[in-house]
Amino acid sequence: MSAPINKVLIADDIEQECVDILKQNGIEVTVKTKQTKDELLVTLPQHDAVIVRSATKITAELLAASAGKLKLVGRAGTGVDNIDVPAASANKILVMNTPQANSRSAAELTCTLILSLSRHVPQAAASMKAGKWARKDFMGEEVYGRTLAVLGLGRIGSEVAVRLQAFGMKVIGFDPMVTKEQAEAKNIELLSLEQIWPQADYITVHVPLIKQTENLINKETLAKCKKGVRIINVARGGIVNEVDLVESLNAGHAKGAAFDVFEQEPPTFRELIDHPLVIATPHLGASTIDAQLRVASEIADNIVQYNKGTMLGVLNAREVLN
Repeated sequence: MSAPINKVLIADDIEQECVDILKQNGIEVTVKTKQTKDELLVTLPQHDAVIVRSATKITAELLAASAGKLKLVGRAGTGVDNIDVPAASANKILVMNTPQANSRSAAELTCTLILSLSRHVPQAAASMKAGKWARKDFMGEEVYGRTLAVLGLGRIGSEVAVRLQAFGMKVIGFDPMVTKEQAEAKNIELLSLEQIWPQADYITVHVPLIKQTENLINKETLAKCKKGVRIINVARGGIVNEVDLVESLNAGHAKGAAFDVFEQEPPTFRELIDHPLVIATPHLGASTIDAQLRVASEIADNIVQYNKGTMLGVLNAREVLN
């Protein structure tokens, strides 16, 4: 184990509980958010650890400049695509995240979007606020008996599956890291992607954005889906090709979509956001009071435990410590 963490920089907005836990355990805390790259080049090397959310990008340049002093980058959340993990490893800097803290909130939002798609809830609400009473315009359908495909059967995907099984949905799934027996234990039929495309009424993605998952749902795969498929993305922008999806919606092949994440944030592709068959929310997956408190306390607790000799949530321990 390396030397203890004595000074922590909090570079993004986070609940006060994080600061309190660190200070209660004798750790000096500096809160300085919305820093430029040049500012970070100065402040990062002055600290043993930095805590970020998704706003601050921890690049190879910043990590190289901080090598020898910075020991740890803590991500208060799950995704680490704003952190150059290979560069951190090369500079012997640990990367830590909190994968469980916002799983329930992200799963609940996914379920909300699926049900909203099936009953046109946002569109009907907007119509009412516009002074209309257009019941016939919003004929929906039950999710009962429909097939939900979950791509990625980790914590969030599995929680989505369990919740929507309670609504009577049949759940099929894909995950190369999950065995058939593990999936069956959750009442999920594990299939290949080629088997999933033509069967699914709803497809929800819960995978990280990596080379293998970028544009996973695209023009070719959408063409293999049954007519009327609905696509949900509460994972990462770029997993679903936004242009290809809009084309499928316009052609009448895809029936609807719900996006909480986008290739660019804030999104610039207005054809997706403004489409009448699309529900769009501004990256709210972890935006609950409960999740915010959990990520704040969990990342702080993990750093405290690190000082006590226990490493929790560290993604590159083998690369750094060997």
